[in-house]
Amino acid sequence: MHDLRELNVFAAVIRSGSLTATARELDLSKSTLSRRIRQLEISLGQSLLRRESNRLIPTEAGRIYYRYCREILKLAERGRQELDELHGKVSGELLLHSHEAFIRGWLAGVVEAFMAQYPRVRVSLQTQMEEPAGGPEDRVYLWLGSAAGRGLRQEPLGSLSQGVYAHPDYFRHRGVPAHPRELADHDWVDMLGEGEQGLLLHHQTDGTYPVALQPSCIRVDQYTIQGDAIVRGRGLGLMPDWQVALRSRAHPGTLQRCLPDWQGPARSVWLLYSHGRQPRRVRAFLEHIRGSVPKDWRGDRRTAEVPA
Repeated sequence: MHDLRELNVFAAVIRSGSLTATARELDLSKSTLSRRIRQLEISLGQSLLRRESNRLIPTEAGRIYYRYCREILKLAERGRQELDELHGKVSGELLLHSHEAFIRGWLAGVVEAFMAQYPRVRVSLQTQMEEPAGGPEDRVYLWLGSAAGRGLRQEPLGSLSQGVYAHPDYFRHRGVPAHPRELADHDWVDMLGEGEQGLLLHHQTDGTYPVALQPSCIRVDQYTIQGDAIVRGRGLGLMPDWQVALRSRAHPGTLQRCLPDWQGPARSVWLLYSHGRQPRRVRAFLEHIRGSVPKDWRGDRRTAEVPA
């Protein structure tokens, strides 16, 4: 049976192509790395690496063995995680995929707090641009919009109210709309083409008003880009009040709401994860994020501190 330390060193050198970089990554001396690789080659009776242009690259035998080496290391890691589960430890890798609306300003802090509480967990955080579908049991999705996640358990976390915003300079030059019908005379910054079929705004006493918008001057697929375009004076845009509040803390006075008594369609926030029993690290994160939900997701939009 090969020493897992030898396999780990071999795999790391394959990834980096450098003993120096691997020594930094694993906090080991280059002589220790060379010795372990040599021991592995002796036990296999094959040369696994060769030097080419100041890089270490695998031989044909090295490429073949690397595939099996990765599987061995993955199985060893899964075995350790199962033993940790048996003893009630929270460890291993958590795969977290999030809608781009949550990545900046909030989710990063939530993840940092989770990792501080569970230092044996490694988190891989990626932006999710398409509607989630089924996935491994150690994968969690945070999604914004209509119910998604085919083959996944769908847990609602709340909803984000939306309002119409622009930069104050835009309002000074073009005027502030006093009624939804006046939006048709303004430039529009569209998110994912949502305004192409028109916009429905709701008033608590006046009911719902359909708005026919001008063709969007720019269509984007990220709220950050939409906010930047609005701040640059490209036009009005429908944005989540909670997200505007976050942005305004860092950049006060750059977004101003019009039609404060009219509300756009709310966007639901979903927590998506696999059916069945999840690994302990997933269960721990689900509990953590449930306790980290902003109060503005649960109540009326008027509880959010958004610029009027």
